[in-house]
Formats: sequence, C-alpha cells, structure tokens
Amino acid sequence: MRDFLASHVRTMPKSGIRDFFAIVSQMKDAISLGIGEPDFVTPFHIRDAAISALERGLTCYTDNRGLISLRREISAYVAKNYGAEYDPELEIITTVGVSEALDGALRAILNPGDKVIYHEPCYVSYCPSIKLCHAEAIAVETKAEDEFAISIDALRAAWQPGVKAILINFPTNPTGGVASRELLEEIAKFAIEKDLIVISDEIYSELTFDGNHTSIISIPGMRERTVFLHGFSKAYAMTGFRVGYACGPAEIIDGILKVHQYGILCAPIISQEAAIEALRNGRKAMLEMREKYRERRDFIVRRFNELGLKCHSPKGSFYAFPDISSTGLSSMDFAKGLLAAERVAMVPGTAFGKCGEGFCRASFSTSYENIDAACTRIERYLKTLKK
Repeated sequence: MRDFLASHVRTMPKSGIRDFFAIVSQMKDAISLGIGEPDFVTPFHIRDAAISALERGLTCYTDNRGLISLRREISAYVAKNYGAEYDPELEIITTVGVSEALDGALRAILNPGDKVIYHEPCYVSYCPSIKLCHAEAIAVETKAEDEFAISIDALRAAWQPGVKAILINFPTNPTGGVASRELLEEIAKFAIEKDLIVISDEIYSELTFDGNHTSIISIPGMRERTVFLHGFSKAYAMTGFRVGYACGPAEIIDGILKVHQYGILCAPIISQEAAIEALRNGRKAMLEMREKYRERRDFIVRRFNELGLKCHSPKGSFYAFPDISSTGLSSMDFAKGLLAAERVAMVPGTAFGKCGEGFCRASFSTSYENIDAACTRIERYLKTLKK
C-alpha cells in the first residue's frame, strides 16, 4: 500500500505543549505550569446561561455566522473596548474558538506561495497554520531585552516580495509582550505602505496588567485592512466552550464564512448563549480573575529572579518566560529534567519557535499554592545542577 499521508503534514511536528501535557496527565503529584488554561471555573452566571439554553431546548444549528444576538453583543463590545465598529450582519463571524478563526482567516486570504510575517516566540499554531495553507512563514525574532516587543526595524528587514500579511499577537503567548500605541502606529504605517493585511490575535487583551491595551484596529486606516480575532477562553475562563470570533472587512469575513461553512458549519449554540451572558454581565468576574493573575505574576516573577532565572515581568497574558540558559542546559533538557526529577511541567521555549531556545514558559494560570510548591521544587532541582 502506498503512503497516503500528505508530505506537508508528515513533516509537520506535533505541538510541544501537548506532548508535555500528555506526560503530565499520567504522572501522580505533578504540578503543571504548562497549559494555558485558567484554573478558575467558568463564572456561575455564564454556566447558568448554558444550562438555561439546554433547558429551553436550544440544541439546534445556528446561522453559520453565529447567533445574530451574539454578533450584536460582539459588535457593541468591540466598539466600546477596541475602538472600531463592525456590522454584525456582514463583518462578524462566530467560530469554534480563536484557533478556528485564525485558520479560517489564513485560508480565506492566502494563495499557495504567499508569505506571512509573524513574530517569535509565538503561539505554537501560527507557523503550522500558515504552512497548511501552502504559504511561507517568515519569523521575526523578538528579544528579552526588549521585553519581547516586536521591532519595526526587524519587521521592515523581514519584508520581501510576496509578503501578503502580518500576523501579530499582543499580549503575546508565551512571553507576555505587549505593543504600545506608538509601535502599532509604526506597524500600521508599514502595512499601508506595503499594502498588507494584518491579522491581529487579541485573545489575551483583557489580561493586560500594566497600562491600557491598544488594538491596531483603532489606528486610522487599519480597520479596513485588519482581521481582528478574539474569543472567550482566557478572560472568562471558558476554554471548554470553544467559542471565538473574527471581525473584519465584509469581503474577508465572507471568505472566512465559506471555509467555516464547509468545515465547521457553526459554533455550538449553548456556547454562543453562554458567550452572550459573558459579554453582558461578565466584566466583574473577569476583573477579579485578572487581579488574581496579577498577584500570581508578581510572585512567580520574583521567585524566578531570586532563583537566578532571569525573568521580565510580563505586561499581559498569564505566562512567565524565564531565561534558563544560566543552567547550561537547553530548554528541552531543562524541561525534561525538571519534570523527571521534581514532577514540575514547564514548556521548553523552542515549542514557540527557534528563538525560544534558552527559555521555558511557565503558566501562572494555576493556583497560588501550586505556583509556590512548583517554585520550591524548581529551587531543589537547580541545586542538583550545581553539584
């Protein structure tokens, strides 16, 4: 029998995050700082909205674009918090998480051979998602000394003929890097100059700790050439509900709709009903969770630095990205050694791109008690490396 697997799929590595998650799930007494999932249960009033939907018999398909009631709420929310208005009828689509929104956006705009610039270290799906569209992914390195903010000079240097899009993510997974309005204005100027479309993944935007989050869609001239991606998983602790959305020019959203129609059909109706409740009444719970993340951030960053693992304070997201190069180990060897010796899971920085070497990602979306215990175990592991 011949080999039926597509070559571009065969050569694609599996997610480094999920590999570690699979190992940890089989280990007793392990502490995971690996998965980017809130440890909070979805607020009760949001869960209750889903329960109510079931009790009312809402178990059917919805419009492919999503419930119009949800799209209207999204439109109002984005206008109020991100500075751009979108027509809920034509310029918004509800998806199965932000991952589907990203995949749909890329497939809607990319032809084989097109090129996309993105910044690394980054979420594990970006480069593979671009390559699955038979397009070329061009990584721009961000650095710890810049708190992992993208450099406009590096962005310009990465440009080459055939580049069609820029993919940005602020606050950034895994580094917690953010972008100032001034930087976004520079990126906007560059995008307009080179006639590029921007895909902006802002799933962590509510979890901005220092200053106010600015969206590139609020920059003049960018609403028309940006696909804005967002969802409910992180800020509202709704990972299992799998509901996200994309906002953008009607023509592009219509293209995403075509991909969505044939691959997904619609997001689950009960998840959409829960999302409506989150947007209407979820801000108080969201702010309370954010404050807990802020406290955990301050603690874990202080502990890493005390342990000799240099770590900047992330301005957003719920990830710390300590520099482990002082141990003399690679990111992968450090993560594997820590897991084997002390049953603490951190994700090697190379899971997020080659320039993540020398770092590991630690999620502080777990409890304070878990973080404290994990840091004690990490300290113990570091002492064994000095013997």
